[in-house]
Amino acid sequence: MTKKRENYIDWDEYFMGVAMLSAQRSKDPNTQVGACIVSKDNKILSVGYNGAPNGYDDDNLPWDRKGNFVDTKYPYVCHAELNAILNNKGSNLEGARIYVDLFPCNECAKAIIQCGIKEIIYKSDKYNGTDENIVSKKLLDSCGVKYSQYKDRGMEITLKL
Repeated sequence: MTKKRENYIDWDEYFMGVAMLSAQRSKDPNTQVGACIVSKDNKILSVGYNGAPNGYDDDNLPWDRKGNFVDTKYPYVCHAELNAILNNKGSNLEGARIYVDLFPCNECAKAIIQCGIKEIIYKSDKYNGTDENIVSKKLLDSCGVKYSQYKDRGMEITLKL
């Protein structure tokens, strides 16, 4: 009798892969972040990536990281987590988990808490120790949202499209 294939991806690899694939839709020349929201029974509820709000022409978006606030990307770009939450079409997010490339900022942490997501799996905590990161973790801890870093097994997946 033939056995099942052994070297398949697990759920965390699958959902982090979906988040990372979603990040490839971002037009941001510096930082591409994707998010994937998943139900308790491993069904994808929504995805998102960092980018301009619907209807805003991203060709007109200032992608600069430094300078006057209004001339940078920061006041215009929606983060991947917020986009994934807003892209959800009516599914209850209570008790869901979110996979994301980058640990959520304090603003996204508030949205994650408010919609009922209870777990975050993140790939990078690049801004660990910054004020936003400290506040984000305080919020998540006090509201009972678990977070853990994705355990990379070094698997590489290549898609030829």
